[in-house]
Amino acid sequence: MKKKLLKISLIGKTNAGKSTLINNLIGEKISIINKKINTTEDLILGIKNIKNNQLIFYDTPGISFDKNFYFNKNKLKKNLWEGLNNSNLILYIIDSYRFNFDETLINLIKLQELQKKICIVLNKNDLIKKDKLLPQLSKIQNQINIDSFFNISAKKKLGIDQIFQYLLKNTYYSDWEFNNDEITDKNDIFITNECTRNAILTQLHKEIPYNIKISNEIFKYLKNGDLKIKQNIYISNSRYKKIILGKRGLKIKEIRTKSQKEIKTIFNTNIHLYINILSYNAKKN
Repeated sequence: MKKKLLKISLIGKTNAGKSTLINNLIGEKISIINKKINTTEDLILGIKNIKNNQLIFYDTPGISFDKNFYFNKNKLKKNLWEGLNNSNLILYIIDSYRFNFDETLINLIKLQELQKKICIVLNKNDLIKKDKLLPQLSKIQNQINIDSFFNISAKKKLGIDQIFQYLLKNTYYSDWEFNNDEITDKNDIFITNECTRNAILTQLHKEIPYNIKISNEIFKYLKNGDLKIKQNIYISNSRYKKIILGKRGLKIKEIRTKSQKEIKTIFNTNIHLYINILSYNAKKN
């Protein structure tokens, strides 16, 4: 059977549900989910193979950028546009509960310049009555060429099948770009580092989570099948160390416990996670 391909970018405001959706589309957790803004910094690529079709999804950073100094806006914008330019089709994800007509219209007008098919995905449809959105969506459709609309609840996995049916109809004949057993372009080390970053985002506040870097020092399967991981958290300001450690070391313990639990769920094995806090100067040396 001749192979077919389609590349899809998931676009939307921060916390619209893009990462939850791509995890459900792939069937595995490849992108972290957190209520804080711009938790997706890198361009996360997910692969779903269905018979002779390969669907490649780009989970992009949120399209709204906070003005605070601690966000790497250049990196976010670069990854956002890389996903858009690589894709054939755009899924624009809207948080139905926090729908903003003017902001959505401005973003869609910009996306329309790319001359690619655009679909609107109304997420969290279980939280709001659809008839409240229909008049505003009709106004958008009068100005923007929207190829299709979907009502879903990414969290409850409702409406996912309808998206798959639509995407499979839009695949085109092409060689696959990834092997049949691949689900993401990110390796296991990246995913485990992201688990720790997610734990830090949850436990810490303000600028700290956005001014640290996580790197892996040890990633090793032991003879009994357990996974040993040693990570370094690099901080840009020495005062962060005391905050990350917390009183009597309780905060870093909470971070380690949460990250270790998430990694165990993903890799389905016992995890031995060790975390060290270092300054950026130590990394340079």
